[in-house]
Amino acid sequence: MKRQLTDKFWREEKYRVMFHSQKHYNLIRQAMREQLAHEQIEQLIHAALQQTPTEGSMRNACQHMWGYFRKVATPEEKQTYEQLLNTCDMPTFLCFLQQLAIQYNVTYLRESTILQP
Repeated sequence: MKRQLTDKFWREEKYRVMFHSQKHYNLIRQAMREQLAHEQIEQLIHAALQQTPTEGSMRNACQHMWGYFRKVATPEEKQTYEQLLNTCDMPTFLCFLQQLAIQYNVTYLRESTILQP
């Protein structure tokens, strides 16, 4: 039961962690494979979220989330994506990805904390 809770917690926090730090994201992925205790995973996620996101880490997380829409997005949505990726206007970018997650009904992203209003 605790494992399911940990898996759900990681699923919800994964992109927010990646947004803050690719290094911490990789550490937590390894910790999940090693099935560390829920409390340890929570601590690792909390530490990751204390990191100041870099332009690279933010762009990387957004590119990963965009992957869910790459093949289904309209030409206009692809153009908006490219513009937002180039300007790095993260609040607008995240809002755009949230709208796409709702529009295309991508539950995994809709449940991700990074796209919560």
